[in-house]
Amino acid sequence: MTRPSTPTAAWRPGMPGGDNLPSGPSGRPMPPSGDGHGPQAGAPTVTIGSYPDYPSAQRVVDYLADNRFPVERTSIVGTNLTLVETVMGRLTTGRAALLGAGTGAWFGLFIGLLFGIFTAGNWLAVILVGLVIGAIWGAVFGAVAHAMTGGQRDFTSASSLRAGQYAVTVEAEVAEQARQLLGRMHLTPTGATAR
Repeated sequence: MTRPSTPTAAWRPGMPGGDNLPSGPSGRPMPPSGDGHGPQAGAPTVTIGSYPDYPSAQRVVDYLADNRFPVERTSIVGTNLTLVETVMGRLTTGRAALLGAGTGAWFGLFIGLLFGIFTAGNWLAVILVGLVIGAIWGAVFGAVAHAMTGGQRDFTSASSLRAGQYAVTVEAEVAEQARQLLGRMHLTPTGATAR
């Protein structure tokens, strides 16, 4: 086993000899990239308007696009995010089995179609068998999975993120052009601040 002869192999910052840089991927000493404060930020941006709902912010960006504004330099930023979990109903073992049967039936239908393509005989029977077997196994797995939770989560729900307001931001270089275009639009923002 050979031992490296360069001091870069044992580099430790803050230690004597720490001025020597570690070798990079190609073996040459390289300083760390960036300034040590995370990923490089893009161009500075300016908020040209804040809107209470997403369709209003979307209308602004659409209006800018219709007027030949470089919308690739635009962002819609949702702020004051809230996670909303809407409870759909109570979940029993029977309902879990029914939901599992539906999921399994779709998977069984897919597998049945794949096998049905390559069947020389009755392809419809292959598809139906796949659907039935998938539904049975889905129901079994759904019921067992629910029973294993021990009543910890006896409800079904759907989660979504909602923002309190939506800010339309543009790169600082084109902010004045965006403001002039929005001056002609009949949608009033709730605020316009620099970021």
